[in-house]
Amino acid sequence: MPVFTVYSVMTDMTDTTNTTILTPVAQKFILHWGEMGTRWGVNRTVAQVHALLFLSSKPLHAEEIARTLSVARSNVSTSLHELQGWRIVRAVSVLGDRRQHFESSKDLWEMFRTILEERKRREIDPTVAVLRECVAESGKGTADAYARERLSEMLEFVLTMSALFEEFRNLPPAATRGLIKLRGRVRKLFRG
Repeated sequence: MPVFTVYSVMTDMTDTTNTTILTPVAQKFILHWGEMGTRWGVNRTVAQVHALLFLSSKPLHAEEIARTLSVARSNVSTSLHELQGWRIVRAVSVLGDRRQHFESSKDLWEMFRTILEERKRREIDPTVAVLRECVAESGKGTADAYARERLSEMLEFVLTMSALFEEFRNLPPAATRGLIKLRGRVRKLFRG
């Protein structure tokens, strides 16, 4: 089960409107994560909601997220839905509060693995399907021969990378960490 925690960088202070007060460090990280999200093809608010939940030591409800980030409640709902679709944020119940609260996975290795799985499912798997179709449909004529060859090479490459990912995904987290620590030694091994 993923580890979930919150508020280590944030204060527990609230103002009279029950809005979480962010430390300057938390603000800096949330703004940067939003900017990085846009570079990765993720909506800025989605990335900022994720950053807030990642830093939060307790689950937050949508209204508190909206007030803290100064964004529309509807935008927060959409962002939470997308983050749940990526499986890096989950809804939780809080005793004594009927509202739904949300928390982010705190295990960075598990979050990284989950994001890679989702990207593979959303981007690589459809590409493999289209490449297979294109290779199968390409004619036997000389005009298509070059295109078929290029598509076949690309399909082989994508399938190889996909298989490598499957190997990575099936490693236990401790083995993954160990493998990553070997990166320089592996390079030296292949040079020699």
